[in-house]
Amino acid sequence: MSRVFLGAALSAVCLAAGTPAFAQQIIKATDVHPLGYPTVEAIVRLGNKLEKATSGKYKLQMYPSMQLGGEKEMIEQAQVGALQIARISVGPMGPIVDELNVFNMPFVFKDEAQMRKVIDGPIGTEMLNKLSNSSARLVALGWMDAGTRNVYSDKPVTKPADLKGMKIRMMGNPIFVETMNAMGGNGIAMGFNELHQALQSGVVDGAENNEPTLFAQNHYQTPRGKVYSLTGHLIIPEIFVYSKVSWAKLPKADQTLIRKLSREAQLEQRKLWDAYVGEATAKLKAAGIKFVPADKEAFFKATQPVRDKYGAKYADLIKRIRATK
Repeated sequence: MSRVFLGAALSAVCLAAGTPAFAQQIIKATDVHPLGYPTVEAIVRLGNKLEKATSGKYKLQMYPSMQLGGEKEMIEQAQVGALQIARISVGPMGPIVDELNVFNMPFVFKDEAQMRKVIDGPIGTEMLNKLSNSSARLVALGWMDAGTRNVYSDKPVTKPADLKGMKIRMMGNPIFVETMNAMGGNGIAMGFNELHQALQSGVVDGAENNEPTLFAQNHYQTPRGKVYSLTGHLIIPEIFVYSKVSWAKLPKADQTLIRKLSREAQLEQRKLWDAYVGEATAKLKAAGIKFVPADKEAFFKATQPVRDKYGAKYADLIKRIRATK
């Protein structure tokens, strides 16, 4: 049998069996968190829907738990098309799209409910478009919840004086470092992938994040993750992006489909998030982690210089955020 005839015969068999005649395209996605974490699960579900809707044309492969590096490495790989979807914090994006820094300021949102209304509404859409139209070489697909960030260490932090002399890990953005300095501590910019060891060894005296991260990353098992102080200083939404290099190769219809599924993922992740926060909090308390109330008003007043310094140029945007109900 000739090779030409054999190839034709195989094609006929594939068509008869209902197997797609196209080569399946792999979409590589990544996150710093493990499988089952709300941000990871939401993207996995997006991939399943996409594969089903396109009859197997696309298949998403998830690389969780920092398998492809920390957020800095994830952004760099997405920019060159080495991976397609990355879920990243707004923190590292602030230096790229300046307006995003408004979300990075301390106490800019009244609470999580207000933050959700902002990202679901016109302001959220505008921010996504600014990122997509920037020089970042990324297409912003949607927002994700990351809860409220609180300080954790080996002792209670209930007021600014409690942070004196403490080195607290912050994301690599000057606003965050200055926020912690204003709160009374010593902000240390450090990659997330370095944090567990730093908490274990005492390179830092503590960190700040949400309950699911404290639990999922096992930071609560280190000596400096035993007390969770409810400072509530930051409520930062997260963002998931698509490599612009890879995006440009997609048919318009598939781009439209991915955007639709991304909106669904944004809302689906929220439900997953709320459930996960409850589970993580219960497990942390069961493991003996102390949850301590803090004087949020004192921290709000202490961080006013940060809002004055960075918020002046976003005055109109901040007014719109505060008017969002």
